[in-house]
Amino acid sequence: MFGNEIKQARLMRGLTQTELAKATGLPQNTISWIENNKGIVNIQQCVLLADYYGISIDELIGRDVPNK
Repeated sequence: MFGNEIKQARLMRGLTQTELAKATGLPQNTISWIENNKGIVNIQQCVLLADYYGISIDELIGRDVPNK
């Protein structure tokens, strides 16, 4: 799962879950749930997180996209 990638993105920026929640509008318990791989993240949650970090969804979830 990609909860670890999402957690690492947060930690690399020195943010707590609460700070990330305030910045994205996602509840803190949802961020915890995502980071602990408790279920499937919906696309809107991915979009909010990727937009906040300024990265693609592929980057957010640690997906390598081969060059075409």
